[in-house]
Amino acid sequence: MTFRRHVAMGDPQAPFDTVLAVLKHHRLLDGQDRLRDDVQLVSMGDHFDWGTPDQRSRATHDAVALLTWLASHPPEQVVLVAGNHDLARVFELAPFSTDADFEAAYEAAVRVYRHGADEAAFLARHPHVPDAEAVARDFSCFSVEQRTLVERLLAARRLVLAHEHRALLLVHAGVTVDDFERIGGVPSNAAEAAQALNAAEVAKLHQPGSAATGIARGVLFQRPAFPVVGDPQFSGPLRRRYDPRRLPSGFPQAIGHIRDKKCHEILGRWVKDVAPLDGPIRSLRISGDDVEYARGTFDDARLYFLDGGMNHTAPESYELFDLDRRAPLQ
Repeated sequence: MTFRRHVAMGDPQAPFDTVLAVLKHHRLLDGQDRLRDDVQLVSMGDHFDWGTPDQRSRATHDAVALLTWLASHPPEQVVLVAGNHDLARVFELAPFSTDADFEAAYEAAVRVYRHGADEAAFLARHPHVPDAEAVARDFSCFSVEQRTLVERLLAARRLVLAHEHRALLLVHAGVTVDDFERIGGVPSNAAEAAQALNAAEVAKLHQPGSAATGIARGVLFQRPAFPVVGDPQFSGPLRRRYDPRRLPSGFPQAIGHIRDKKCHEILGRWVKDVAPLDGPIRSLRISGDDVEYARGTFDDARLYFLDGGMNHTAPESYELFDLDRRAPLQ
């Protein structure tokens, strides 16, 4: 297939019809709600878990419909980058063998997370999750059908850790020099980086959460942040936060995973905008030790942030990323 438009979409953690509305607004769908033949779409990961507790049922079923729809397009047309919520289905949530098992754990987790029940007792029963919050909130919209779908996509190599387009590396959360050194060294360009990541053993790059090890670490979970001396979240070999100055200098990256609000919280004095805003793409630039994070896209950006909080903004306000122009899609 020959594509005229190459587009990346930040984390589609939103109702299926909202995702379609975003794509329709940007004129990427045909009359049958399929991607137009001239469009290549990169979905940046995290296809599960959105909404309020009373939306759990819809969110659980919509996620399967969305990911199935995306995967029904040819693999060269839709690239599915794996996010931490996607792989949680086969890691942290793997021991839940039935939906009833998970629902019982969810109800117990809610009693801990919202009503102060004993978390130690909960984790003794469910040591494969890091805390009650993971079940009550973070991964609350789970079903066995989702796990089966993720397993099938992994087996078919439809879910990947990385994609490259015109010297830009697309990954879910960002990959540092330290991460690349764990899998053989820092590549000289984005194409080599994507190849190395997709060939790597996931265990070298990602540590799922558990009661024994805490919240997940590594390239599917970590976030760029202003470094705090002594903060264990920055400690390796796999991290929860990373100094963006540890990103490779040879190629830029585009990531999902983190909304503007969280960036404002953890990037500290590097933030240039007055208040966070869902919808727009943002960029991070590095010059020596100086770092600047702001809305908009810049030719010299080291990171482009594509997660615009799709469930928190109107479809017409949600920016998609034109991979050829490295700018919001017009």
